[in-house]
Amino acid sequence: MAKSQVKMRDHGAESSLYWRRAVIAFVGIMVLMGVLLANLYHLQIIQHQSYQTRSNDNRIKVVPVPPTRGLIYDRNGVLLAENRPIYSLEITPEQAPDLEQNVDQLIALLELDPQVKDRFLTEVRRQRRFTPVVLVNRLDEAQVARFSINQHKFPGASIEAYLKRFYPYRDTFTHVIGYVARINDKDVARLKADNKFANYASTQDIGKLGVERYYEDMLHGQTGYQEVEVNNRGRVIRTLKYQPPIPGNDIYLNVDVALQQKAQKLMGNRRGAAVIMTPQDGKILALISSPSYDPNLFVHGISGPEYRELLNNPDRPLINRASQGIYAPASTVKPMLAVMGLNEGVFTPNTRFFGGPFFQIPNTKHKFRDWRRWGHGWMDVYRAIEISADTFFYDLAYKAGIDTLHDYMTQFGFGQFSGIDLHEEANGTMPSRDWKRSRHKQAWYQGDTISVGIGQGYWSATPLQLARATTILVDHGETIHPRLLHAIGTPEGMIAMPISKGEPIVVKHDSYWNVALSGMHRVINGREGTARRAFANTPYTAAGKSGTAQVFSLAENQQYDHASTKEHLRDNALFVAYAPYENPEVVVSVVLENIGGGSTHAAPVARSLLDLYMLPDKEPVIGDESSEEQD
Repeated sequence: MAKSQVKMRDHGAESSLYWRRAVIAFVGIMVLMGVLLANLYHLQIIQHQSYQTRSNDNRIKVVPVPPTRGLIYDRNGVLLAENRPIYSLEITPEQAPDLEQNVDQLIALLELDPQVKDRFLTEVRRQRRFTPVVLVNRLDEAQVARFSINQHKFPGASIEAYLKRFYPYRDTFTHVIGYVARINDKDVARLKADNKFANYASTQDIGKLGVERYYEDMLHGQTGYQEVEVNNRGRVIRTLKYQPPIPGNDIYLNVDVALQQKAQKLMGNRRGAAVIMTPQDGKILALISSPSYDPNLFVHGISGPEYRELLNNPDRPLINRASQGIYAPASTVKPMLAVMGLNEGVFTPNTRFFGGPFFQIPNTKHKFRDWRRWGHGWMDVYRAIEISADTFFYDLAYKAGIDTLHDYMTQFGFGQFSGIDLHEEANGTMPSRDWKRSRHKQAWYQGDTISVGIGQGYWSATPLQLARATTILVDHGETIHPRLLHAIGTPEGMIAMPISKGEPIVVKHDSYWNVALSGMHRVINGREGTARRAFANTPYTAAGKSGTAQVFSLAENQQYDHASTKEHLRDNALFVAYAPYENPEVVVSVVLENIGGGSTHAAPVARSLLDLYMLPDKEPVIGDESSEEQD
């Protein structure tokens, strides 16, 4: 068998192959190095600013700082809403060697509810261990002192102070000032829609009602911030920059603490409302809604049972009766109707009218009865106002018609918002043909007009509207919007609020106003005046008008019996008044629910309210309530 031939190695070819591979590998390495260097250049040079910014974002945090809420004072500088410190016990978990044991000991030491432990531990699991977690809020002074003595036993635990709103007069000013409470989802949505959410980044509370809500932007202030450096775990290392917040402005209201307190005491436990204001500039000196409630309940979060108790209370303390309570104005509007009748030529100051026991629309059988069963006999407009004769104003309404009634009374502010600086306001109803067609899908009938002629029927108004309408009458047609805000306190000084006026009511002769006012003078000072007993022996001269509003309609021949009628169906008592008669300084309106005649019950309260203003150094005198008059 032949031997196989052994080939000799080609060293030249192998060397050539090696160098070719080496060159290719070298070129590849150089290309990859070039790509790496190019990428490093892109990252380090071209994108340097971008990555530095992102690094700073991770390293530097902007922490918002809440502003201090502005304070609220009365017209004399008495503090009505303040910011009080509350004390919270906080624990930093990573600094507490045995967290649960420390919590148990603190609960025993401070006599806390054992349930706070579960809530605390749940919150600890949500937070980073270096973040302080609140164990309990609102410690009293005794608890703070007890902890301070034993603080060395509890590493990681500390007392922190925060400012919270406090209302020292509690239920006295609730429906004026309102309250602040924790921001909820609706507030967040509203703030975002108004592009204000960023200013509430660190704020927990917001105005919910009253002045607190209306002047929220003014009271809240501007949020500040601090830039802090943090490590990779989020722990604050140092503060780099601090921009202090701008505190909210203090505001001064027109209300008077002494007047408000006395008026509230005067209203007692009765359901109703009272408004005291100055006719020259519309300043609200007192605004009472009874019953009321303590707004401090809402500041720290009202409990479910407490809120349900307020919500289900049949006396409805949550409603601001002064600006939201809807009542038939009854005979209190007869002086305004008299101005309308004079200006429209329906009668003159000397026109004689015979008031029988009832009024009938021609060619109809229905009888609209007077409050006095046997009628009033012959009268002029002065006596009609003095004795509150229904038949006189039935006849006026029939002759004037609903269109004229609506046009004039709208100018007096009925059916309109008053312009007061409160969001909680109802506009009532000043009925018209279009209103009834829209609301009840029915045509307007002449019988509807007759009831409106004495402030009944579809007509409804608030006590605030009655006070404003009376100021328009007293001011001879000048329309001034009621105002709670007196002045704003700024770093530059006090800024007083200007008088807010609307379009005046123009009549043909200025004497028409004096006719109506003279009739109101006779209501209190006349021989037959419905309020003569309530205002007996006043050292000043006042004028006013009573009203008694039916809550339900009586049948044509049905007689109202106060004693046998269920309480919530009894008549409402109303009274409007002003003093002094010659140069009016103050106007009051009073509404008492389901209590009976206006001259019997509301007039004495109105007289006492005037006494509070006119005779501040004397105790108010309740007038004689034995009057037999209904109005």
